[in-house]
This record gives sequence, structure tokens and C-alpha cells, in this order.
Amino acid sequence: MDDVITDIPPPSRFFAEELNNFAPSSPHLPSPFLVFSESNPTFRPSLLIIAISLPSVQCLHYVSSKSHVGTLIVPEISLSGNSIEPNLKDKSCNIYTLQDGDKLTMIVSFQYSVPIERSLAVANLLIGKEIIPERVLILDSVQSRNYRGKLSPDEAFAFKMETSAERKAHVDSQLLKGLDYFPSGSVVDGLGAALLSRCQLKKIKGTLCLTWPEFGPSAVSLIKSLLKEAVPGIQYGNTGNANEFPRFSYSKGSPLDSELYT
Repeated sequence: MDDVITDIPPPSRFFAEELNNFAPSSPHLPSPFLVFSESNPTFRPSLLIIAISLPSVQCLHYVSSKSHVGTLIVPEISLSGNSIEPNLKDKSCNIYTLQDGDKLTMIVSFQYSVPIERSLAVANLLIGKEIIPERVLILDSVQSRNYRGKLSPDEAFAFKMETSAERKAHVDSQLLKGLDYFPSGSVVDGLGAALLSRCQLKKIKGTLCLTWPEFGPSAVSLIKSLLKEAVPGIQYGNTGNANEFPRFSYSKGSPLDSELYT
């Protein structure tokens, strides 16, 4: 008689993908949402700047004369330990307005990494609903794993990608005129790619600016010069120091600090 405990079980009659049908489904995550200081607002900025990379977040945090008007909430990102006022050490996504003469500029600053699977939902939320921009500038960084070529940590440079509407604009009116296009064969993924795709879908003039290195003084200086070209009237207050922004809590490869997964 066979020993049901020690004998090797017979092969499964199911394919591996069919076995997933018996596993409990993962819990449905709540959708990301926006919280504004005003009820039911609709913003129509001439320029929407979205900061994803560390240097761009640090630069825009110190822009003077901006007003904090809202926050983007991704439910699985823990807000535990965040301060009431915007702080570089917080895991938050702050939304600001900046009046440049008669033009309204909006700034969205991501101080945490958005999960890739949530990028499309966040992009759809940010562009074309409560915020309807004429033009969008997305500030992200070059990822070494996606770049076809060698990257030196001592060399700072920037590339761009554009929507059809931006590329068709007159050369003198393009947002970042002096930048080369991102090399063919290199890849962009995550939130930056989702935002640019959203601009393309909505036929908005959009530019994705990718800078290298991912952090450090040279990257900060490069971002400042690019922002000066995009927003000539931009001014900075006290720029603090790089240690004020903990790199380890923002790494794109780090696991989520999420209360929904514990």
C-alpha cells in the first residue's frame, strides 16, 4: 500500500497559470486622489512642472513666492511621520502655484517613488481633469539600467522627449531648445513615461527632461539652468543642503513603505 505521507505526489493536472485561479485575489487598492485647499477647483496653468527626480524636487522646494494649494495622495504610500508644512524629508506629493506675471505656473513635486503599476492612474489624475495645462514639463532622471551607453558619475547631461504637439511648435517657442533628444535604443518607464503618454493622448505640448546623474550638486545645477530657461522669472530662496533630502528613502528600487502591505 502506498504511503500518502512519504510518497512523491503525482504531477498536477493543471497548468501553472491555472493554479493561480485558486489563489485568493489581491485586495483592491483605493484610487489615487487630489486634495486641494479650495473646493472643486479647476486650474488652467500655462505651464505645469512635474518633478520626479531628486535634483528637481530639491530645486523646486526652494522656489520662492510659490503657494501650497494641494496634495496628491497615493493610498499605499504611508504618510506616517509627515509634517504639516511641506518638508523635504516627508513622503508626500505637494502641489504649488506660482504666478509669473499674468501667467500661472503649477508645480507638482513627488517626494516618493510611485509604483510602476500605479503610474497610469496618477498620470490620468494629474493631467486633463482638475488640472488642464497648456504645456507640461516633466523632470525625471536617466536610469542606468535603461540607458544604452556608458554613464559617468562625474559628467552631468540632459536629454529630452517630446509629444507631437511640442515638436510641431516653432523652434523659438519650444520649451527646451538646446537639448538633444533621448538616444534611440534607450528606454523610459514609470511615472515619467506615463505622464508624457498622457500629454500625447490629450494633444498637450509636453516635454520629458531626463538628467544625469540621479543626484548630487552637478545635477542640481543642471536642473536650475533648465528651469531658468523654461521659467525665466523663477527665483530661489535658501537652497539648504543635499543632506536634507535623504536619498535612501526615495530610491526608485526600494520597497514600498506601505501600511496596506503589512
